[in-house]
Amino acid sequence: MTLPRTLVFDLDGTLVDTAPDLIAALNFVLDREGLPPVPLHKARNMIGAGARKLLERGLEVDGRAISPGDLDRLTKDFIDYYADHIADASRPFEGLEAALDELQGQGFQFAVCTNKLEWLSKRLLDQLGMSARFAAICGADTFGVAKPDPVILQQTLAQAGGQLSSAIMVGDAGPDVGVARRAGIPVIGVEFGYTDVPIAELKPDRLIGHFRDLPEAVHSLIGAASHP
Repeated sequence: MTLPRTLVFDLDGTLVDTAPDLIAALNFVLDREGLPPVPLHKARNMIGAGARKLLERGLEVDGRAISPGDLDRLTKDFIDYYADHIADASRPFEGLEAALDELQGQGFQFAVCTNKLEWLSKRLLDQLGMSARFAAICGADTFGVAKPDPVILQQTLAQAGGQLSSAIMVGDAGPDVGVARRAGIPVIGVEFGYTDVPIAELKPDRLIGHFRDLPEAVHSLIGAASHP
């Protein structure tokens, strides 16, 4: 039996433009602490390493030092607020659903491998009506490791019933390129996500600026693998 080819996606900044709701939650916490808000355009590239790191980066903008205990408290408050507003303004990136439909029709399956918490990831995709598209949805707490540790990608694929030899990673930032490289699979970078280092500089195997280009990028990688 041939195991299905699996495309493994990052979530924030790759599948879904979650920045508006994440930054709204960040600014809710900052405002309550008497700190000024962080503008959306400035905060987009702070996203991607989880809630705690986003808060740390938001506090650093104002030069605020904070104790680990206070950071724990603020992280809990952030998650509580964000969970209640997780899909107020977050939407799939343009062209995503059509690209997934096309690739699914060609026999591909999909999984999510994110540094977001698993239950928040599932809640977001549930509210967007997308959860059923994915054979596995795994977060930083699912296996106790986060990207770029290759274990999270290996275990996500195992949960999805796929295998490394027929998988491709799709992401927007360093942890996605890093986890793919460490796991030994190709990686497609998206140019519209959240990263403090331009994705092109991280040299993914393919680069796309719109999801309409995903099927072609996927097939070019498969062709390259079959004709070394």
